[in-house]
Amino acid sequence: MPNKQNIAAVADLETKLSSVQAIFLADYAGLKVSEQVALRDLVRSAGGSMIVAKNSLLKIALTNKGYDISSLENELTGPNLTLLAENDAVAPLKAMVEFSGANDKNLPKVKAGILGKDVLSMEKVMQLASLPSKLELIAKLLATLSNPMRQLVTVLTAPTRNFVYALSAISKK
Repeated sequence: MPNKQNIAAVADLETKLSSVQAIFLADYAGLKVSEQVALRDLVRSAGGSMIVAKNSLLKIALTNKGYDISSLENELTGPNLTLLAENDAVAPLKAMVEFSGANDKNLPKVKAGILGKDVLSMEKVMQLASLPSKLELIAKLLATLSNPMRQLVTVLTAPTRNFVYALSAISKK
């Protein structure tokens, strides 16, 4: 019979899972507490949150929310941290992967993820982490859209500019 504490923990997990775009599992064994705090702050600033929950409770919460976790059985073992990406699915993951690459131990190690209702393997998660962030994509789009207008202005001002150069050259003679 489940105890009240576990029931409350599952309910809390379900509430957190209801507002996320993506969920990522990573092995954090070996990280110092100070590194965990730094990672948590980095992920929070990127628009995500990190939780450490019992794997059995996480399984129950994921199942209750309608996720098919049959392919995650192997990943839901050992010490896991769960990265919840609320607004942008890529930015918090990117922050965690950059943190992992910056430390000597390459921790935390991403195991798997869930994007929407699809379960992603570690390879797919790493491909997702290598994508540009939402802000970078918007900046590239704006640059692409503004470039033709900039070129049009250059072409339209060329006759006036050339006329001024010609007058300047005549006045110097």
